Amino acid sequence: MAIKRIAADIDVVRAAQRRVKNVFDNGLPVYMSFSGGKDSLAMAQVVVNLIQCGEINPEQLTVQFIDEEAIFDCIEQTVKDWRKKFMLLGAKFDWFCLEVKHFCCFNALTNDESFICWDRTKKDVWVRQPPSFAVRSHPKLKPVRDAYQDFLPRAYKDGITIVGVRTAESVQRLQYIAQMGQAKTNMTKRRQLFPIYDWKNDDVWLYLKEQGVDIPEVYLHLWQSGSTRPQLRVSQFFSSDTARSLVKLNEYDPTLMERIIRREPNAYLAALYFDSEMFGRSTKNRKEIEKDLARRDYKAELVKVFSEFDRHFDTPNKRMVGRSYRDFFIKCHVIIDNKDCKSIYEGLMSGDPKLRTHRALYQRIYGKYISDAKKADSLRKSKTEGGEANEC
Repeated sequence: MAIKRIAADIDVVRAAQRRVKNVFDNGLPVYMSFSGGKDSLAMAQVVVNLIQCGEINPEQLTVQFIDEEAIFDCIEQTVKDWRKKFMLLGAKFDWFCLEVKHFCCFNALTNDESFICWDRTKKDVWVRQPPSFAVRSHPKLKPVRDAYQDFLPRAYKDGITIVGVRTAESVQRLQYIAQMGQAKTNMTKRRQLFPIYDWKNDDVWLYLKEQGVDIPEVYLHLWQSGSTRPQLRVSQFFSSDTARSLVKLNEYDPTLMERIIRREPNAYLAALYFDSEMFGRSTKNRKEIEKDLARRDYKAELVKVFSEFDRHFDTPNKRMVGRSYRDFFIKCHVIIDNKDCKSIYEGLMSGDPKLRTHRALYQRIYGKYISDAKKADSLRKSKTEGGEANEC
């Protein structure tokens, strides 16, 4: 889908303030998703500033934090500090410690495709203990079966939720929000709105600096360990984004891997296969390790994997991902080269539970095909016109 960018006559901060004020002006309850990460901190600061200026009513606001159990200690402390701040301003703060599903990238070797946060049957190996004030149950929750993305929209459909999602984080988010505009709506079906959707990474960091917002020290550790600015993303330990950083971060907290492996034994894979296709890595070390595979025929590898579908995709989630990749490969196999096949193969092997890599590959491969076709057509026309001119 073609996406047209339009410059505004105000900066991103004032645009975000205007969006937040518009949400509160509806008079409905307002729910704000908060994670303690850099994006939600930036959005939270925008909201706090508007409350302090008297431009929005804090009594309408309920901040929601989904505690996924396997989080960094500094993130927990950051959320506690902001909980106190919001409650002092007159807003409500719900800290949820619920038995919800969460994808675990380490479970690729087992038939268990989900990590259950705060699993009551595994209290003795919880990564950490829930705070005493946490919400531990809810009448609208389907324990173990729900992901928090299922639970929250069902339980809080009486209001509007603001979320710190940004299009700069991924091509998929950019397309999703662009489609919302194309459909003449500024909210999703789940009644969500994204006030800072157009902020770039530099906008976030600059705003946090100018506002004097303390950031969790894990970001500093990631930066010190060599992560680039786009890689400074913090989430639950067992998600794909964070799992690849666990080995690096272990030197800053020697107890980290011990706690994680006790809760999820397969986490040792991060140390063994850190530089491999399992984590989608493309480091110099991995290239050296796999130099003998440089001429590997990835199209043949994909054909082999899909021809043995039941053996490679033996769980419902794996079958869903496998079918999506297989259909994509069949549709585009005549226009892709070995480099594209390698990207498809590695996306498939790394799991891609939410099909983010799949959508990015679709956009990239078909975008390149259309661009090449236009160039070829333009070249053909120029040659034709040149030949006609010579005849004259």
